[in-house]
Amino acid sequence: MSISAQAPTTGSPQSREFWTATVFIVPALLAFSIFVVFPMAQAGWYSFFNWDGYGTPTDFIGFGNFIEAFRTPAFKVALINICWTVAASVFVQIPLGLAMALLLANKLHGAVYFRLIFFLPYVLAEVATGLIFSFVYDGDYGLLKPIFALFGQDAPYPLAEPDTAIYAILFVVVWKYFGFHMMLIIAGLQSIDKSLLEAATIDGASRWQITRYLVVPLLAPILKLCIFFAVLGAVQFFDLIMPLTGGGPLDSTQTLVTYLYTNGITRMRIGYGSAVGVVLFLICVVFAFTYKKWILRDE
Repeated sequence: MSISAQAPTTGSPQSREFWTATVFIVPALLAFSIFVVFPMAQAGWYSFFNWDGYGTPTDFIGFGNFIEAFRTPAFKVALINICWTVAASVFVQIPLGLAMALLLANKLHGAVYFRLIFFLPYVLAEVATGLIFSFVYDGDYGLLKPIFALFGQDAPYPLAEPDTAIYAILFVVVWKYFGFHMMLIIAGLQSIDKSLLEAATIDGASRWQITRYLVVPLLAPILKLCIFFAVLGAVQFFDLIMPLTGGGPLDSTQTLVTYLYTNGITRMRIGYGSAVGVVLFLICVVFAFTYKKWILRDE
């Protein structure tokens, strides 16, 4: 009589993959739900109440907070300032980054050091950058004073004037973030097949023609990504404004996030701030999904 031993069944590969995926996905989904989904749902619920953050919200006002926001001049200014920031990021910051990338992508003497110099502002913390430029723009003690003194003029106070404050901030935005886009574009340039550029040169194409009809089209995926980052960053713009102006003077430099912070946190209007947060969330979601569907659909 022979006894045959049977190996224990360990399950199919598909079963093992299922349980492995479950072990990793469930904690991630749980953390995402607790720290992202639940707070968003809670903010959406609070937006329908006139609530100061104490006790349980009971004063239900429906869409009253949203109506008040769109009727408030400071909220409209915040929307306009977002448009200005998006325009400066897309039409100044990214073209400047592209131009510097085209200059520094080649293995020129000292190109690495110039890349580092132009990228350093991005590494600098936003709050530190704001504090530095609040001193630079100071008409009494800042960098503007000796510059204007050379021409016998009194230095202006750009951050103190409602008509010029937002433009002074936009200059800082371009200065700080164009190096980030420059490095992304340089990485894209280095991935281009050099034989294509050599073939275009042999065919008699000029440097401008190679850039216009060959390099820029090949960089389209990188440029689309730069625009995506620039627009989302502009919509959520906050860190630089608080140390520079705090949203002033006269709410002239408010953005949606600074406006939310001022009303929802500083003034303890949690319901109203939640409504502004919902508007901000909808803008980001609509842009992200629309951009992904129509612009990044082939990437």
